[in-house]
Amino acid sequence: MPQSVYIVGSKGIPAKYGGFETFVEKLTEHQKDTTIHYYVACMRENSAKSNITADVFEHNGATCFNVDVPNIGPARAVAYDIKALNRAIDMAIENQDEAPIFYVLACRIGPFIKGIKKRIKAINGTLLVNPDGHEWLRDKWSAPVRRYWKISEQLMVKHADLLVCDSKNIEKYIQTDYKKYHPQTTYIAYGTDLAKSSLIQDSDKVRRWFTDKEVTEGNYYLVVGRFVPENNYEAMLKGFMASNSKKDFVLVTNVEQNAFYDKLRRETGFDKDPRVKFVGTVYDQDLLKYIREQAFAYFHGHEVGGTNPSLLEALASTPLNLLLDVGFNREVGEEGALYWQKDQLTQTIGQAEELSTEALAMMKDKAYQRVASAYNWDTIVVAYEDLFLEG
Repeated sequence: MPQSVYIVGSKGIPAKYGGFETFVEKLTEHQKDTTIHYYVACMRENSAKSNITADVFEHNGATCFNVDVPNIGPARAVAYDIKALNRAIDMAIENQDEAPIFYVLACRIGPFIKGIKKRIKAINGTLLVNPDGHEWLRDKWSAPVRRYWKISEQLMVKHADLLVCDSKNIEKYIQTDYKKYHPQTTYIAYGTDLAKSSLIQDSDKVRRWFTDKEVTEGNYYLVVGRFVPENNYEAMLKGFMASNSKKDFVLVTNVEQNAFYDKLRRETGFDKDPRVKFVGTVYDQDLLKYIREQAFAYFHGHEVGGTNPSLLEALASTPLNLLLDVGFNREVGEEGALYWQKDQLTQTIGQAEELSTEALAMMKDKAYQRVASAYNWDTIVVAYEDLFLEG
């Protein structure tokens, strides 16, 4: 009988965007061991983006099931996870699974997990949880929401049979902060795609984008990511604007109706620096990869969270990476990056621009080798399959 693994907590597959969605896509796409059968909970509107309307459908060999949740604001994700997990348990009962595994991505449903865990135990099931990053530290949440996140994380740790951490720093934090629960943890990294962009300098979409944005290849610093305070856009903008760099600073991010954008514009005056270019979002993954490859360097300012997908993508494709000096980023980048303190990015930019061609080539190679050896999807999929099959 195949080993059933039910995955709850992503918006679903086919993946359109997002870290957990990409993870589930790759886990099923790169599946090696066919004695595992995956069941994936999907939000109905995520499926609709791929013109899928069926309640149950197959993708990458996985059985995907659509879940409907009313739009009730921030609590919607909590309602979705609860409904999806209960539905997964019902399916395991219908399928008469012998020892089903339920893998919950993120710690959103802690206050509700006790009762659900009883249902899982009653059918000889196992509860695995990916604790994700420090969600309760994110500036975007109000104080009550942050409190909820912290309590929820605590209860998920308490009731999980095993916590699968995609960062060694997160694993250490779980072991230290929740020592009283004697948490069982394991570390399996997040992965990234190592293929190069199929586009070339003369490709129509490349020339259109670079002409439209008034940017030239090799002559810009780049950042890609959500425009939120904890990603340290303020430090990056101030540090860059104080530098003498002749290069541009290109920000691929969504800033429509963003109060944080208006606040930063008032405080930094970035709109008066012609080098700073907010270019909107780029959904074409091949074009985005080319834009990464052609940057002079990448800025990474994330400081909360585990292994960040955009950091892995940058290390795999951008010639030089300048990372905020925190444990999460050092763990991933190791010797393949330069590191900056919040008030010292200007000096790091100066240092970067003085690197010789040889030194730049060496940094690029070290970053790529780091990602290729530790963060490729094939290795990660095998680690997960071993985990699911060892029972």
